[in-house]
Amino acid sequence: MTRRIPLSAACAIAILSLATGFVHAHGDMTPQPVNTEALPDVGEEWLSENPYRAETAGPEVWWTAVTIGDSGYNQNCARCHGLGVVSGGLAPDLRYLEASDYGDEWFVERFRHGYAQNGTTKMPAFEGVLDQKAAWAIRTYIEARPEDGALDTHSDRLKAIRDELAAGSGDHPSLKTELAAIAIAVKTASGASVADSAPYRAALALDGGGEAGKKATDVLTIGLSATH
Repeated sequence: MTRRIPLSAACAIAILSLATGFVHAHGDMTPQPVNTEALPDVGEEWLSENPYRAETAGPEVWWTAVTIGDSGYNQNCARCHGLGVVSGGLAPDLRYLEASDYGDEWFVERFRHGYAQNGTTKMPAFEGVLDQKAAWAIRTYIEARPEDGALDTHSDRLKAIRDELAAGSGDHPSLKTELAAIAIAVKTASGASVADSAPYRAALALDGGGEAGKKATDVLTIGLSATH
């Protein structure tokens, strides 16, 4: 069973990881810009709650935030927090930071002000480097990550769907409906209501044109391989 991290526990884990040898210096890392033009404005004053959650902003804005956050995270955060937000054990595993007000509070504090210990930067401050929209997009991507083993019960059927699509024998509308239903059942590690999962992305890919089947096949192949 997976476990979500409340604010106090997340802070404790962060401090513990730093105290036990997390000495990755960020000072030599150049932050990469994040294009947030497609996201709604959120004002200049920092918010205390994620404005791009699906329940708040709707599915289209949520998905835009996820895709922008995916790029922003993997350019600026993955070096220490892990590709796909899967931590290698030195930095906190941000997938388990709860999708709630206190999880948002912890995230914003670290994003804006960073963290230093004994004069060494452990986490850089991104305020003034990346804007608030970029911060919340990254937060949205992080909290949408599926929990470990989230696809296990669906893997056989997802492989079959992938094979049907690869062979060109599957009916796209019906397979899209089935993929969407599977996506709804995929749980996030943070408790967020919608997961950015392989079946979700594959269902979206089937909205495309002539290459839709190939794109969905590739999404499922990559997503399924990542679970092993």
